[in-house]
Amino acid sequence: MLGAVTAVPPLLSSDERTRLDRWRDSLLADPRSARRWRWLAPTIITLIAFLLRIVNVGNPHQLVFDETYYVKDGWSQWLLGFPSNWPGGADERFAAGDTDFFTGVGSYVVHPPLGRVFIGAGMALFGADSSTGWRIAAVVFGTATVLLVYLLAKTLTGSLVFASVASGLLAIDGLGIVLSRVALLDGFLTFFIVLALWFLALDRRAMRERWAAREPRESTWGPLFWNRPWLLAAGLAAGAATAVKWSGLYVIAGIGIYVVITDALARRRAGVVQWPVDAVRQGLVSFVQLVPLAAVVYLASWSGWLFTDGGYDRHALDATPATGFWAWVPLPLQNLWGYHQSMYAFHVGLSTPHSYASPAWQWPLMIRPTSMYWHQDDFGVNGCQLPSGCTEAISSIDNPLLWWAGIVASIYLLVRFVLRRDGRYGLVLMGLAATYVPWLLYPERTIFQFYTVAMVPFLVLALTFALRDLARGPRSMPRATGQAWVVVFLAVCVILSAFWYPVWTALPVPYEFWRLHNWMPSWI
Repeated sequence: MLGAVTAVPPLLSSDERTRLDRWRDSLLADPRSARRWRWLAPTIITLIAFLLRIVNVGNPHQLVFDETYYVKDGWSQWLLGFPSNWPGGADERFAAGDTDFFTGVGSYVVHPPLGRVFIGAGMALFGADSSTGWRIAAVVFGTATVLLVYLLAKTLTGSLVFASVASGLLAIDGLGIVLSRVALLDGFLTFFIVLALWFLALDRRAMRERWAAREPRESTWGPLFWNRPWLLAAGLAAGAATAVKWSGLYVIAGIGIYVVITDALARRRAGVVQWPVDAVRQGLVSFVQLVPLAAVVYLASWSGWLFTDGGYDRHALDATPATGFWAWVPLPLQNLWGYHQSMYAFHVGLSTPHSYASPAWQWPLMIRPTSMYWHQDDFGVNGCQLPSGCTEAISSIDNPLLWWAGIVASIYLLVRFVLRRDGRYGLVLMGLAATYVPWLLYPERTIFQFYTVAMVPFLVLALTFALRDLARGPRSMPRATGQAWVVVFLAVCVILSAFWYPVWTALPVPYEFWRLHNWMPSWI
């Protein structure tokens, strides 16, 4: 009968549904309630993330760890178009409010400009003499990354609960909080990496829909898809990541490999006879869609250096320009290339000993997290009201349970991917590989545990996939038991984050309380 509505049978019988299942269904069964929660859930999670990152972000009012480079360089770059050298003793004078005594001579910096531009913009908005101004850009981008993880998880699974758990875990993770409260580059890098992979997930969804809409038939060659706006957007975002730190290049490579493989598999499923060669044809098209835009964004980030005269090495090759084939390249770009050669030599040769250096093989074990700030006052000094004295610390350490469980979950997800060939798992694993594996190639280089902030979004996604499988009741485990374990796990994560929050955010605590957080001798 026309107009009749066919009831859709529930996925689970009434006997199989648990109390949590019924509670979830009661929230989402009504269309108006479902619409409300679709915007309310990410709003609440993002607000929590923002509060955890913004409250008292101006403490301490001094440059901590590598802020000594990025804050002053960000401010001089904002004013001059390039980072400038500063006289000796600049940190103390800068923190005291004397912010414009840079020399005007170009400073040798070894990272691209985009992250410093964001830091400088925050200082222009809130004042260069404000420690909140130094860090506000990191707060904004760190908070936005939590929202992006929600959107990425929702795109991958279509599940509001899944997306809420994944983004909620990132909202309360220590490394994400710390790197959102200090003016370093890695928070900006992480934002653009997650943005690029969200665009990639949208591209894959659009491509599945386009293949599904085609009439199935065997053919020698498949179509070439030039109209892929989400892939173009992924190129822009990955280019921005590279304009913050060169490690964004590995993400561009990872996206390219993922696109070629998934396109090849789609053509095989569609009955394209020459699908391996056809995938190469489409791969060339995808390269044109992905890489040139990334290069344009990267080059644009250097516009301040290119269109001024004071940047470091800005005229280094003026007296000896290229000849022969490369003579046509404009002299500013030749100088930029020479500067990049110097930057590359610095990075590959960086092996200066550092007390908090941690090679990449240690990262999964979290052996040596970075202490970015530590200060102690006696009672009555600097407003300390604790009889035993006040200890303030900023330790860039993850929520330990979340981190180690995420490592185990990523291995679980890899096994599941091998068994099921699920493209969603592949995308998460590609994100992990692009943000971790390349660092293993430089075992002698001076690197730090906090670089793993770019891995954390993909670890929480892997962990959420594992928790979802547990909640469904694997093998002989009752569904209610699996869900109970998930609830307990999430509750413990929240408790641990509350326990660690003071030493992530430089809150004054007793010395013995700080000592309770040093679970390994190497964490001090």
